[in-house]
Amino acid sequence: MQITTPDIGVDKAVVAEILVKVGDTIAVDDSVVLLESDKASVEVPSTSAGVVKSILVNLGDSVAEGAALIELEAEGQTEAPAVQAQADVVQAEEKTAPAAVAETVAPAATTASQVIDVQVPDIGVEKATVGEILVSVGDQIDVDQSILVVESDKATVEVPSTISGTVESISVQVGDSVKEGVVILTVKTAASVAPVTAEPTPVAEPQTTEAQSAEAAPQAAAAPAGAVEIAVPDLGVDKAAVAEILVSVGDTVEKDQSIIVVESDKATVEVPSTTAGVIKAIHVALGQNVSEGVALVTIEAEGQAPVPVAQAVAQTPAKPTAAQAATVPVVASTVQAAPAVQGADKLTKEQNAANAKVYAGPAVRKLARELGVVLSEVSASGPHARVMKEDLKAFVKARLTAPQAAPAAQAAAQVSGLPKLPDFTAFGGVEEKVLTRLQQVSIPQLSLNNYIPQVTQFDLADITELEAWRNDLKGNFKKDGISLTIMAFIIKAVAHLLKEERDFAGHLADDGKSVLLRNEIHMGIAVATPDGLTVPVLRNPDQKSIKDIAVELGVLGQKARDKKLSPKDLQGANFTISSLGAIGGTAFTPLVNWPQVAILGISPATMQPVWNGQGFDPKLMLPLSLSYDHRVINGADAARFTNKLTKLLKDIRTLLI
Repeated sequence: MQITTPDIGVDKAVVAEILVKVGDTIAVDDSVVLLESDKASVEVPSTSAGVVKSILVNLGDSVAEGAALIELEAEGQTEAPAVQAQADVVQAEEKTAPAAVAETVAPAATTASQVIDVQVPDIGVEKATVGEILVSVGDQIDVDQSILVVESDKATVEVPSTISGTVESISVQVGDSVKEGVVILTVKTAASVAPVTAEPTPVAEPQTTEAQSAEAAPQAAAAPAGAVEIAVPDLGVDKAAVAEILVSVGDTVEKDQSIIVVESDKATVEVPSTTAGVIKAIHVALGQNVSEGVALVTIEAEGQAPVPVAQAVAQTPAKPTAAQAATVPVVASTVQAAPAVQGADKLTKEQNAANAKVYAGPAVRKLARELGVVLSEVSASGPHARVMKEDLKAFVKARLTAPQAAPAAQAAAQVSGLPKLPDFTAFGGVEEKVLTRLQQVSIPQLSLNNYIPQVTQFDLADITELEAWRNDLKGNFKKDGISLTIMAFIIKAVAHLLKEERDFAGHLADDGKSVLLRNEIHMGIAVATPDGLTVPVLRNPDQKSIKDIAVELGVLGQKARDKKLSPKDLQGANFTISSLGAIGGTAFTPLVNWPQVAILGISPATMQPVWNGQGFDPKLMLPLSLSYDHRVINGADAARFTNKLTKLLKDIRTLLI
């Protein structure tokens, strides 16, 4: 079936982003395509669950209502052939001898294997040249084993395998130019055959009755088959730390169930499972830094290979043959070949940086981190002075058996610039309160503010008429389930002003010689949660109505409090607003969030007397605190910005002029 463009309120829209790829399994209401028009950005949801068979549009295509976007093989479409195949097998078995049935067991088992493409990951450059192919057809490879060496004018990179199995074919040659997404080779996984041989329970009767066959068929259809790796999605950051592992080996998980919690300095994100099944292996450990594409867990997925397994097992003779007996331990060892849980990183940042300069594969680097070995100290025996796993093991063995001198001072912790705390024992002692994980990972980001020459401009905005208008509107908004706060109006006014004052939504270039002006406005909105402050991003507020902004504010705020923010919800902001709301206070100095150059703080509005030339009028005044990077923005520019903002808020109808 096809997923088509719904009624999006405009004649045409442009395909801005394709959110799925061929082979993905999606559920109902999963977003598949992002469409943009001059009015809004809209994510098109899937109207059915299934597997993406083909993508019918390209980035930049203009589509209208009814245009086909993707072709989907809906759930249940592939089950009929499998059921029919099972029925055919049952009929055939009724007409054949038990010996013939025994001969068909081995071919049935092999059908559960999967052939998976291994692609070039993000290597930091658009293109690179294949310098060396490290495997051959027929080789047995493991996860993280180096399979290819690619070279660019910047670096030489070894590409690791993301799966384990047997190399079926190699799609590239030495000298080929490749980029991200190009298929390197195909691998036949062996883990998927485990259900076939895992239960070789012999039965007393060599034949199976019709009733037994009919009973075995649905069991086979429901049996899990196919090892699927769940990898780290795009987090919007280079690295994040594994904060919590929510599953254990042997657990049964559902599709979209959270399995891992990762945390960065921006947010805490729960990584969901993309399929239902049983956890076979966990590839990460608490505290480990992970990036996009790193394997988290291996799941024995359900329903991928509905072969008549139970039926074949039921018809196995009471005394299995020698060949069958020999098969069992082989398959078991294949299943056990999944990578072990990684240990904690025992190296400092400086030592990891030194290791990055040494020619070694990912598996060797991983082992070095776990063992605390600096690779530059290891004698390399591989081609081109490449450190092999055997070299590392020999080095560790020699170090453990050799007499050790008194160790030098261990690597000191990162210097914060502050001296150590004094001993408070004489003053009543202390009670330690551990910071939340979100607070801990935010410290490095907040510390960047030490390098920003920040100044804050304060002002007051008369919102008397604006508040009266909001009170007139909020009744109708409430009927629609929308909370209309003053924040929606402020966001609209600031977004309008940023289109004119583009420096405030720009970034200082790395060389400090220019300002990078953004073409779009994406506004970070600070939200207080029990675990700390997080900043989801409101997209293109300048293109949205106040009602649309109010709706999105409610959605983002709730997702932040429920820890349901996706990585995409936290990316790309070029200006931030932080409001104290009804908490209290008169003014504060918000910190500029690098790489942004400005942030607006909002304090609670109060009634104040304002001189009109003859007397004092009671006015509702809103305190504004604009902090800015003085390297980019001058004080006069900041004063003009807040002055223009106060005029917009005093009569927001000027936005319509």
